[in-house]
Amino acid sequence: MALQSSPEQPLALRTVAKAISDWVGRLGQVWVEGQVTQLNRRPGTSVVFFTLRDTAAQLSLQATCSPATCDAVSPALAEGARVVVLAQPSFYLARGTLALQVSEIRHVGVGELLARLERLKKVLQVEGLFADERKKPLPFLPRTVGLVTGRGSAAERDVVENARLRWPAVRFKVEAVAVQGVNAVPEVVAALGRLDRDREVDVIIVARGGGSVEDLLPFSDEGLVRAAAACATPLVSAIGHETDTPLLDLVADLRASTPTDAGKRVVPDVAEELARIGGLRDRARRVAVGRVDREQAGLVATRSRPCLAEPLGMVDGRQSEVHGMRDRARRRVDHMLVSAVEDLVHTRARVTSLSPQATLERGYAVVQHGGGAVLRSAADVAPGEEVSIRLGSGGLDASVTGVRPG
Repeated sequence: MALQSSPEQPLALRTVAKAISDWVGRLGQVWVEGQVTQLNRRPGTSVVFFTLRDTAAQLSLQATCSPATCDAVSPALAEGARVVVLAQPSFYLARGTLALQVSEIRHVGVGELLARLERLKKVLQVEGLFADERKKPLPFLPRTVGLVTGRGSAAERDVVENARLRWPAVRFKVEAVAVQGVNAVPEVVAALGRLDRDREVDVIIVARGGGSVEDLLPFSDEGLVRAAAACATPLVSAIGHETDTPLLDLVADLRASTPTDAGKRVVPDVAEELARIGGLRDRARRVAVGRVDREQAGLVATRSRPCLAEPLGMVDGRQSEVHGMRDRARRRVDHMLVSAVEDLVHTRARVTSLSPQATLERGYAVVQHGGGAVLRSAADVAPGEEVSIRLGSGGLDASVTGVRPG
């Protein structure tokens, strides 16, 4: 039940400590999993001291056991081992600390670890942390490469040397961290955060050499994997050898088979790029020269055509044709005019020969009534009637003085 207190009636610290001790004592024995650190076994002592650390959080508890309990563990208990212990939690009033009194210790087997990793892998996969669409492309030429690796490790040397062999001007910002043991996960997570916030870092490499399954477990830690997934900077995982596949490999934007491979893949090879540039330059030159040659050949062919080689030749030829056609047209018109004149003369002669005027010119006359009607019979006119006489040249007005029938 809850302790009763007030500002006027506060509880003594010993009372609170005693209550905590009583509550902890009621927990009874529990099975606890953790990682062994700070193992301290002094010869001649009846107690073995060690710290049990939570692998996924910054939490640890002091633990004690008897030498016999420690000796019963096979293989021998060592720092960094993952174990399951049967312990009685206890609260020490004198120091105000929580501790575990261990009565049995068991190693967590590799098979169990792998099964847990497989379950975690499925959970993260369902969340989409391994999806290809969330992976970011690496920059072609990074300004600075962030490197998270062990202090003075061969992995650091492999990454830096191979990268500088390909691109001597590449710059590195190295974060030296623990890559195994109890401090590996928090140090790697903190290093990732620092490099991800650095604006000069364009790509991050997490590198470690090979090791056992237990050695590589920090790189399958859920907290580390989620921290890597949250990085805005492209991340390259280079953990162990080709056959090693920690969960960090699956969430990283690029998985390198080894640290050496990571050094080769984050920067371009200057020799290859120079060769590629030279090849492209030669291709461009050949294309440009070929284009100029084709255009020049086309220009020469165009200039050699008759219309350009002798531009007046066609005009001269056409001029002769035009003159010939003009002469033919002139002759044709002249011939037509002559023919028309001759036809007109002939027609005029025929008309003249057939016209009454010709008859009149031969001495005949045409007598007409006053109204203009031609007289064809003497009976058509009466004595004293005025008539008009048309001659070959001129005419007469006359009066009929007498009529002589047929």
